[in-house]
Amino acid sequence: MRSSTGAGRPPAAAVVAAAVAAVVLAALLVWSLWPSGTSVPSDFGARPRAQEPATATSSGVLDDAPGEGKTTGPASEPTALRVPRVSLEALVQDVGVRGDGTVEIPDDAGQAGWYRFGPAPGAPAGSAVLIGHVDDRTGDLGAFAKLYGVRKGDAITVAREDAPPVRYEVTAREVVDKDRLPDEVFRRHGRPVLTLVTCAPPYDRERGGYQRNLLVYAVPAG
Repeated sequence: MRSSTGAGRPPAAAVVAAAVAAVVLAALLVWSLWPSGTSVPSDFGARPRAQEPATATSSGVLDDAPGEGKTTGPASEPTALRVPRVSLEALVQDVGVRGDGTVEIPDDAGQAGWYRFGPAPGAPAGSAVLIGHVDDRTGDLGAFAKLYGVRKGDAITVAREDAPPVRYEVTAREVVDKDRLPDEVFRRHGRPVLTLVTCAPPYDRERGGYQRNLLVYAVPAG
């Protein structure tokens, strides 16, 4: 369904956060993943910027300066995501926005959603966004709960329909307030990056669920 945000525009930060938020029944399970004495996953690395120097990707495509990204036709849709070191494996389906303006997320917490109104993984420019649940209504952990254990340098593979898989390397992770999701998460220009989004604590039922988002960034390996 087409939302008030419009299919061609990125959703508001708070809207994304609200859509990713799950229920309190599973919050304690998620907390058990974190190192003792911490309340949220630690940040590391620096968020990839659109204006970083041009570099060759694993496919040999040279990324141009911002606003000058090459276009090679529609990119193949992603079908599966793998982060071997943390045993994350998830099927990927394309998602858009609901009628209320929230981002669609697969009902199955074991799957990931690709925001189809932005770049696809493997595109020569922009941020390809995959969104997933950290838990579900039954109390089980979602596939993206394993993002709490990723480290800098971890390999990520995205399988694609009718195209070779694309490989990325994790460079950064950060936790942001749900109403402060960086606009560049949905950028369509500049250096290509894969951005993975899920929920982060604290969980406040009275305020609508999880109050933060966990963002993992990965750049093309090469």
